[in-house]
Amino acid sequence: MTEQRRVQVWFGRHAIATYVADPELAQRYAAAMDRRFPGLRITNDVVPPAPAALSPLPSERLWDLAPH
Repeated sequence: MTEQRRVQVWFGRHAIATYVADPELAQRYAAAMDRRFPGLRITNDVVPPAPAALSPLPSERLWDLAPH
């Protein structure tokens, strides 16, 4: 799997646009957003890999009381 990048356009503390793509497309998008919104902060970060799948829950009953 190729590296994915997340480009975000920030208005103060708020992300007003988010785009995830391959590095080349992400860079092009970041450049376009910088031209469109010259006063706003644009970030281009690596998307962390997805965590490994969680193990299944045990099949036996773990408690005797039903939830209310």
